Amino acid sequence: MTTTYNQRLQRLRESVPHIDIDEALQRIQSGAVMLDVREADETAQGIVPNAVVIPRGHLEMDVSTDIPDTDTPVVVYCAAGIRSLFAAEAMQSIGYTNVASLDGGFDAWKQAGQPIAQPHQLNPAQSQRYSRHLRIPEIGVAGQQRLLDSRVLLIGAGGLGSPAGLYLAAAGVGTIGVIDDDVVDASNLQRQVLHRTHDIGSPKVDSARRTMEALNPDVRVVTHQTRLTSRNVEEIFRDYDLIVDGSDSFETRYIVNDACVALKIPQVHGSIFRFDGQITSFDPRQDDSPCYRCLFPSPPPPELAPNCAVAGVLGVLPGVVGTIQATEAIKLLLGIGEPLVGRLLMYDALGMTFRTLKVRKDATCPVCGSGEVDQVAD
Repeated sequence: MTTTYNQRLQRLRESVPHIDIDEALQRIQSGAVMLDVREADETAQGIVPNAVVIPRGHLEMDVSTDIPDTDTPVVVYCAAGIRSLFAAEAMQSIGYTNVASLDGGFDAWKQAGQPIAQPHQLNPAQSQRYSRHLRIPEIGVAGQQRLLDSRVLLIGAGGLGSPAGLYLAAAGVGTIGVIDDDVVDASNLQRQVLHRTHDIGSPKVDSARRTMEALNPDVRVVTHQTRLTSRNVEEIFRDYDLIVDGSDSFETRYIVNDACVALKIPQVHGSIFRFDGQITSFDPRQDDSPCYRCLFPSPPPPELAPNCAVAGVLGVLPGVVGTIQATEAIKLLLGIGEPLVGRLLMYDALGMTFRTLKVRKDATCPVCGSGEVDQVAD
């Protein structure tokens, strides 16, 4: 016998768990994922906060990307609670074990006075540009939108700031600040890939802005053509979510560190010397995170830590270190993976080896170990 639509719908109501708003809220508090299966014109009017959005027609194809664990508790909703029954059945058929449909759908959610969020949406050009990110469950549309909304400051547009800036711009970090008071010199071009021969004599921040904006028109580059000091650091840092430190002096590194601790802004540190590189991350939002002064309580004698102009550097070395810094920055912005907080990654280009050392917070550190920071280093 042919099953009518009404008969099938009745069968689904008997076989698919369906819950009311109160139970849905309890499941959300216990970690359930809300899944919106409406079309784009419907979701444009609002969604349940933090809901995963997959139109019903794409569900079987895309759900494993956005919800990879088939044991994840899921509450499916549509406009009125009908399509979500069919969607829940489809998820059960491909192995999802804990799926329920929301009675009354989004209409009931609104009528109950529950909060509504605007969905993360990319335009067609952005969907194409970031398509490889969108396929990664840890990023997806929501993560890409978070990158587009993020603000990162590069300390220096030199050897480390160049590869970090290029990859952050390519990844779609929406606002990238660059602070540097230097101009492009011919000797920079061996490693500072943000700049070109025709940029010689131009301020590095201007050259960096032209290159990054040409690479990705989604990116707004903010230039700070000045030297970072204890007097301007907090005013500049307040506008950013994360700092990527590619400076080459201990004085600047301490200024960066102390301001990041005071403002609770995470930073990714990188340094290079001839054939060797070091990378670590500091996150003062975490109580157990060390800071740069825990690693280097005082600067070494100048003769033991000369800068690149004195000691030289392999041209490709900052490309490796700066790219790792960009990777760390993206992980911290998205809250994914295991950043190098509490770990120092050491790279030997000649031996082609990586080593990781543990870095512990120093309880006696005058900056992060003693509570509040009164002022940043001079």
